[in-house]
Order: sequence, then structure tokens, then C-alpha cells
Amino acid sequence: MRLPVALLAAGAVAFATAAGAVEQVAIPHGDTTLPGVLFKPEGAGPFPGVVALHGCAGLLNSTGKIVGRLADWGERLAAHGVAVLFPDSFTPRGIATQCRVRERKVRSSRERVADANAARRWLQSQSWAIKNRVSLIGWSNGAITSLWAVRPRVGARDGMPDFRSAVAFYPNCRRLGETGWATRIPTLILIGRADDWAPASACEQMVAGARGRSAGAKLITYPGAYHEFDRPDYPVRELDGLAFTADGSGHAHVGTDPAARADVLKRVPEWIAR
Repeated sequence: MRLPVALLAAGAVAFATAAGAVEQVAIPHGDTTLPGVLFKPEGAGPFPGVVALHGCAGLLNSTGKIVGRLADWGERLAAHGVAVLFPDSFTPRGIATQCRVRERKVRSSRERVADANAARRWLQSQSWAIKNRVSLIGWSNGAITSLWAVRPRVGARDGMPDFRSAVAFYPNCRRLGETGWATRIPTLILIGRADDWAPASACEQMVAGARGRSAGAKLITYPGAYHEFDRPDYPVRELDGLAFTADGSGHAHVGTDPAARADVLKRVPEWIAR
């Protein structure tokens, strides 16, 4: 399966200088492949890697280009010497977005966890990759997937090294907390205190419930920050018609919080480099 040409053309022009290279890749996944976008640092390596999971809106925007927030992270992490692979969980399954869909065809707890592990194996198969230094990052629905993927009972069983660490941006932790969530690897959860799409309180309860029976889970909350607070230069606005929000109304706010964004731009690379 091939990504739209517009995606690669835009990526090559916008990000090649800072990040080294932006490439389209095909990730083996059972009897098929997943398309992916790879931000690779300059040089021969070896490089640590990150599997990066998009949110419910998908990897691509309406013009077929990679979502700006994700491209920004790909560029920044590649500039830190980290290879970043974004597997596309939606396009090959004929899905554009799931943000306003309650009955989801691609589940964060099943299909997307399998996608994340397929992407991990692809990175580990590359000659330029450090096989035991592949981490996992997710945003929103991708963050929920990250938290499902790091539970103790779903560790790597493919003979390859496990994920080294994980980062989850503004996940909805309610269901995970109800299942008695714990993590087998160091996991950093980043969420806004004002988030009315995925409430911080649910993540606080989830992490508190895992204390004493889990690998290190660290939760950082940002006062006044909403969902997608790490998005560059995006004034806060309200969305409607969303399938799952904190109060069930379908309304939630998204937008940049400069202080929170500045903190995560420093904190996340440091977490991955541990």
C-alpha cells in the first residue's frame, strides 16, 4: 500500500534539512503491510528509535499530508538523533478518522497494539537501529494504545527486545483504570489539567491504582492546558460531535499551551534518552 505522493513531497521539502530524511516505508504485518512515515536522523547511525502512534483523526490530514503536530515531533526527535516511525493504522483499513465514531473498527486495545509491535519489529530489523532502544509514543487514541501495549501481560513474545520506555500524551485513562492497569516499562503520561476530552483525574486514579505493582509510571499534569496542548501555534478552540468526552456532551477544547509545550519539548527527548 502506498501513501499519497503529496505526503512525501511535503515531508521532503519541509523536513529533510532539519531531520535528515523523511521516507515512506512498508511495514510487514501478518499477510499484509502497513504504510508508515519514517523521520531518520542525519548520518549512518546507529540510532535509537521511536514508534509514534497517531490519534483518532489519523496520520494524514484532509490534503493527504502528515498531521502538522506529528510532523513537528518527527522533525524534533530526529534532530535529537532518534529515528521516528509513524505507522498508519487507518488508511490501509479505509478509515479517515474515528473521533466522532463510537463503534470503532480499529481498536486501541487490539489492532493498534498489533500495529505498534509490527512497527517495533520493522525498526529493530534495520541495520542502522539500536535494537534494544526502541521506545513508544502515542497521542490521544494513540496514547491509549501505548498504555494498552505496555501492560505486563502483553510483553514482546517475538524474540526481539521489548519497548524500552513509553510516553502517552493526553490519553483517556478511564477504561484502562477500570481494568487494573499497570506497566512493565517506564511510562510517562502527559496531560492537561483543563482537558475536557480526556480528564486528568482518570489518569491520576489509574496511576495511583498501579502503585506498588507496576514499573515506573510518571504522570505530569499541566495547569490550564487542554487536549493537544503540544500542538504548535494553534489557538484554543472548541470541537463538537466527538464520540467520547469527559462530560459526554461531545464538546471539548483543543489548542496550544505554550508553557506545557515548552516543557514537553524538553522532557520527552530526555525521557527517551534515559
